[in-house]
Amino acid sequence: MNTTLQTTIEADPAVPAIRITREFDAPPSAVFRAHVDPELVVQWLGPRRLTMTVQRWDAHTGGGYAYTHVGEDGVEHHFLGSFHEIRDNERIVQTFAYVPFADQVALETMTFTELPGGRCRLEGFSLCGSFSGRDAMLASGMDEGVIQGYERLDEVLS
Repeated sequence: MNTTLQTTIEADPAVPAIRITREFDAPPSAVFRAHVDPELVVQWLGPRRLTMTVQRWDAHTGGGYAYTHVGEDGVEHHFLGSFHEIRDNERIVQTFAYVPFADQVALETMTFTELPGGRCRLEGFSLCGSFSGRDAMLASGMDEGVIQGYERLDEVLS
């Protein structure tokens, strides 16, 4: 088991995009399933301080999702999107929007690559509509949600 799993989050200097890379001590099929099965998604997506509820989760090509994160303070954060392509154990292409800024839609592509030893590399690429939208996403505390979410995903996968 790799005990130094690191999440890399990088702003692309040439386009308004964010690249996220993370390896997992689990096969691509398990990491993929944790992204498409709503019973698993609610166990890991987002920071530890928020609780997630799913209003809709239809993870297939042409499907969509809507979910809410609620903090201890009772503040709700609503998200929604569409699944453009689901390729089992290989790739997810989806849109992503935070409802208060629903006109700032990101197009996200996640690829699941098999590594030696039954491991997986997850690579995410989020293309935002503008540099200001991308920078606002980065400034929102997104890194906390991504890093803690992947730590929680490690726990779900173990």
